[in-house]
Amino acid sequence: MSCCKENGGGCGDEGMFEEFGDMSGAPLQVGHPAPHFDEMAYVAGEFKRVRLADYAGKWVVLFFYPLDFTFVCPTEIKGFASHEAEFTSKNAVIVGASTDSEHSHKAWFERDLPNVKFPVLADTAHRVARNYGVLLEDKGIALRGTFIIDPEGVLKYMVVSDNNVGRSVKETVRVLEALQTGELCPIEWEPGKETLGK
Repeated sequence: MSCCKENGGGCGDEGMFEEFGDMSGAPLQVGHPAPHFDEMAYVAGEFKRVRLADYAGKWVVLFFYPLDFTFVCPTEIKGFASHEAEFTSKNAVIVGASTDSEHSHKAWFERDLPNVKFPVLADTAHRVARNYGVLLEDKGIALRGTFIIDPEGVLKYMVVSDNNVGRSVKETVRVLEALQTGELCPIEWEPGKETLGK
């Protein structure tokens, strides 16, 4: 058993993240290492490079949206922002991503989404969206994909949907909580309800 499992996922060993490298062409699969990313991002008024390895020892909730300056996307981004403290309390970080540039992110977020504090990747080269299987190659934009990565860098959950329909942040929180039990969770399980054991 690894140190992270023995200590509840808090060993913070970046090495296990770095070894994954560029996984373009590799099949994306739950239970396997999540594709690494190392991209420029807009983070609360600043431009910074953000890597998956930065979050070793934490759960990562990575969500893709298609475009800045659109209609459904800001409702989702505001939804994630309104639950950020809840994610933080569960040792989880939120990372957004689209194929827009960091400059586009800055212009849009400063104008319409000033309260968003989590990083938003500028996946202009389409590496991250392609590695996570959400890139619409003909349009150069991402589908609405949600991915939960555990503290060891293993992909535990993924949902990808058509861009016409916004996702449920509450469901993402529920799934994160279920995954963190490490147990079998039946249909409609919620915190406080019994699990089915290990």
